Amino acid sequence: MKNRKKSYLIDMDGVLVHGSMPLPGAAEFIQTLIEEKRKFLILTNNPLYTTRDLSHRFQMTGLNITEDRIYTSAMATAAFLHRQRPYGKAFVIGETGLTEAIHAIGYVQTSVEPDYVVLGETNTYSFEEVTKAIRLIMGGARFIATNPDATGPTESGIVPATGSMAALIEKATGKAPLFIGKPNPLMMRSALNHMDAHSEESIMIGDRMDTDILSGISSGLETILVLSGVTSKEDIEKYSYGPNYVFNSVADIIPSELD
Repeated sequence: MKNRKKSYLIDMDGVLVHGSMPLPGAAEFIQTLIEEKRKFLILTNNPLYTTRDLSHRFQMTGLNITEDRIYTSAMATAAFLHRQRPYGKAFVIGETGLTEAIHAIGYVQTSVEPDYVVLGETNTYSFEEVTKAIRLIMGGARFIATNPDATGPTESGIVPATGSMAALIEKATGKAPLFIGKPNPLMMRSALNHMDAHSEESIMIGDRMDTDILSGISSGLETILVLSGVTSKEDIEKYSYGPNYVFNSVADIIPSELD
């Protein structure tokens, strides 16, 4: 019996783009997936931007990726909240990518007796808001964070990201957050549900062993490591797990050969 076509979860930075520049072969790889009518989602731990914003950025760089093919840690966080406590209340620290996702599930965003404190990334962390978050958590609000990344890349260098701010809040409250984004399998399961795909028929493509590959393995997916991002071939041996496949970049991946 012929195998079904594999579906793909694809990391963004280091796999399809470097900053605002597309990587060689990325546009052709995406076009192949579209022409072969394969299910795929671009997966990012970055909760800053809405899917519409990200789609526009992709289109401007020549990547034909529509907003329905993008899934962020903000969306996974919102899906988790909706399953746990529908139509609840949350105190949210983040940009529009997160606040819009929380709004879309019918949550009230408030600092008055919220069920959750939800921490995401922002370009301007406010000491006043962080202080408020700490007091709310100590008062009983549950602590959720979109992703564990300690730093994020910008044109001028790295900046503190959600993981760093979460560590500060945890130190002050003594309460650790639940991180929703990679490598938590919650993110992967949520993404698979979003595109109506099964883990046994899906492949995760990423450039990081400790997030992309680990999350894929933890979720029962096959994994592809590309060497176009932060990981070198020598780095693979440092881990107690490994990817199913290693390619220099997505330009070398032929989906029909992996079915």
